[in-house]
Amino acid sequence: MSMEIVTDPKGISVKEKTAVAIGKFDGIHIGHKKILSEVLKAGENGFKKVIFTFEPSPEIFFGAPDCGVLMTRDEKREYFESCGIDMLIEYPMNEQTASVQPEQFIRKCLKEQLNMGFIAAGADLSYGKGGKGDFALLDSLKAELGYETVMVDKVRHGGFVVSSTTIRNAVTGGDMHTAEEMLGRPYSFSGIVNTGKKLGRTIGFPTANIDPLPGRVIPPYGAYYSDVELSDGRIFKAVTNIGCKPTVKDDKKVNIESYLLDFSGDIYGEKITVMLREFRRPEQKFSDLYELKNVLRADIAGRRI
Repeated sequence: MSMEIVTDPKGISVKEKTAVAIGKFDGIHIGHKKILSEVLKAGENGFKKVIFTFEPSPEIFFGAPDCGVLMTRDEKREYFESCGIDMLIEYPMNEQTASVQPEQFIRKCLKEQLNMGFIAAGADLSYGKGGKGDFALLDSLKAELGYETVMVDKVRHGGFVVSSTTIRNAVTGGDMHTAEEMLGRPYSFSGIVNTGKKLGRTIGFPTANIDPLPGRVIPPYGAYYSDVELSDGRIFKAVTNIGCKPTVKDDKKVNIESYLLDFSGDIYGEKITVMLREFRRPEQKFSDLYELKNVLRADIAGRRI
C-alpha cells in the first residue's frame, strides 16, 4: 500500500488510532531518525504510522532567509514511504493555520481529526500561535485526551547538537565527513543522467552529469571523492565535480558531473545517486585542457587509494 499524502488540513480524518511523529524533518538526520523509530515501533502495536510536518517551514513563513534545504519535498516523501510510513501530513503554513491556539491545535487537529493515540517529538517542539505550544502542553493533556507521549532528547555529535542548521553549515563549509555522520548517510544528489556537452569524452574522462534539484543546499564548488549508485543498485567509486566548468564553459548553471572508476556503459536517461564523501579541492580555471587532464588524473589516482 502506498503512503497517503495530505496537504489540506480539512482532509485530515482518520478512524484508526495513529502514532504521530511531528517536526520539520529537513534532511532527516540521526535525531529525526530517533523520533521516526518511536513511531515505527508504535506501528508494530497496531497504530497507523503518521508523519506530521509543516510546508513551508515556520521559519520561512515568518520571514527567515531561505538558506536552502537538505532534502526537497519529493525526496522526503520518497524516504518516508520507503520507511513504511502510512500517512504524511504536509500541514500548510498560512495566516489562518499559524493563528491557531496551541491547545486548539492539539484538541482539534491532532486528537479529533487525526485520532492520535501516540506522539513522539523533539524537546524543542513548537506549534500554534506564536510558536507558544511546546512539549509540556502536549504532555499535560495526554491523560484527558487519551494518548501517549515520548519526548526525544537532542542528539549531540562532536560537541554540537545535531540539527538541520548544523548540517547545512557543514555542507556549505565542505565538511562532508561531519555532514555524513550527522545525517547517518552521505550528503547526496539524485537525478537523471543527461547528455550534457560530452566534453569529458574528448579528453578521455567521460562523466555522468545530473542537475541539482532547485532549492537544495549546494556545497562549495570543486572536486569531491564520491560514490555513485546506479539504478540497478551497483555502486562505483567516483570523482565528482560540482560547479560551473570555468575551464571549458564558465557560466552560472551549476553542474554535478561524476567520473566513475572502472565503469563502462551507457547510463544516459537513468537515475543515479551521487554520494559525496570528501572534499578534495576547490574549483579552479586551468590554463588549458592539458593541465585539466593532469589534475583529473591525480584526482582519480587519489580516489583509488
